[in-house]
Amino acid sequence: MATPEKNTDAVYDASTLGKPKMLVLGLQHLFAMFGATVLVPAITGLNVSTTLLFAGLGTLLFHLITGRKVPAFLGSSFAFLGAYGLVTASGQDIPLTYSCFGVAAAGLVYLVLAFFFKLFGAKKVMRYFPPIVTGPIIICIGLSLAGSAINNCQTNWWVALVAILVVVVCNIWGKGMVKIVPILLGVVASYLFAMIVDPAARANVAKTVAEAKWFGLPVIWGNTAFSIFGRDFDAGMLVTAIITIAPISLATIVEHIGDMCAISSTVGKNFVADPGLHRTLVGDGLATAIAAMFGAPANTTYGENTGVLALSKVYDPKVIRLAAVFAMVLSFCPKFAALIVAMPAATMGGVSLVLYGMISAVGVRNVVENQVDFTKSRNVLIAAMIMGLAVGVTYSGSIVIPIGSVTISLSGLAVAALVGIFMNAILPGKDYEFGANEQGDTSVDFGTLAK
Repeated sequence: MATPEKNTDAVYDASTLGKPKMLVLGLQHLFAMFGATVLVPAITGLNVSTTLLFAGLGTLLFHLITGRKVPAFLGSSFAFLGAYGLVTASGQDIPLTYSCFGVAAAGLVYLVLAFFFKLFGAKKVMRYFPPIVTGPIIICIGLSLAGSAINNCQTNWWVALVAILVVVVCNIWGKGMVKIVPILLGVVASYLFAMIVDPAARANVAKTVAEAKWFGLPVIWGNTAFSIFGRDFDAGMLVTAIITIAPISLATIVEHIGDMCAISSTVGKNFVADPGLHRTLVGDGLATAIAAMFGAPANTTYGENTGVLALSKVYDPKVIRLAAVFAMVLSFCPKFAALIVAMPAATMGGVSLVLYGMISAVGVRNVVENQVDFTKSRNVLIAAMIMGLAVGVTYSGSIVIPIGSVTISLSGLAVAALVGIFMNAILPGKDYEFGANEQGDTSVDFGTLAK
């Protein structure tokens, strides 16, 4: 990986800015991550307060593990949206608590790969996760979620269209902070429009917010992954959740590497070398595992906050940690969480339709920018099997594997990821080398809408 060029623009640190400006900059980072972070629990049914608490705690843990060097904020990962709302082969819903355990297992995959990164180096490890595998997997993540977005949009297409139009307009023509937070602005505009045109939605919001308390604990035991180990524990469902969800980490690990490269380029310091990818992966993985066990979404380094770094020219990690503390304080307000929970389904549908499509587009970008050669039969076959299995199994039902008294159900995405990795490993002609194409290596970024 090439060493980033030193940023020649005027840069500032927290010590020279003073406390008032530090507080304002911390709020700006909170504002940047806010819309995307709370949207994930709003879509999946996870708790908003728990999400904010562990976004803050995860960020502080990441900074501790990386020696407080990297100015990164960890918010909710969109890549794991497909991990929630899973069903078994018999059509039985997998509870969110089991899905959270699966996400925690995905976080532990980070630790395993961090060990290999430290032992063998990035080039050798990434040979087994080339763009011909990760790109199609990312494409399929977005496509598999699109149906749920359309279902939400159908509750009120006009409200959904407002969300879509605002996101597109702000992202294409917006300036400054408007371009940084198009998702948040799309949610706010659509939400307000729904309050004007839909009396039923207005009444629901008023009732839900009025009944919520101003102060409350952000963690609920029944929502945690620990709560599954009771009288009704289902080992088969747990194994199914782990095997189905863990492979998603392969895509988010590549995203993490891209984000570290992007932050390095923005700040002018090589964080890939110091503190090193092995440390940043451990920080991200542990933050994800701990958050998931307590009922929060997976964490990921946020491109939105990298955009704020570039905008403000303040690269001091202290400002990011201040935003993390603000998020934790806000998590103790159930009334605020109720405002998010009461969001109209069409608003969520409109925004998530753009997001899911963008996830797939990021996969296409990953393949294109790495110049994957589709004149080679091995590449065509790997991509064909990944996309065919991911879409085909998703629509026809999970693949069931009985093992003794335990029945494991594999989703299309899990089967596709496992088959893709295996085919890439055994078929001759591997030509991907991590570090040879910096643009390609940084092309997996689910925060693309913030760019």
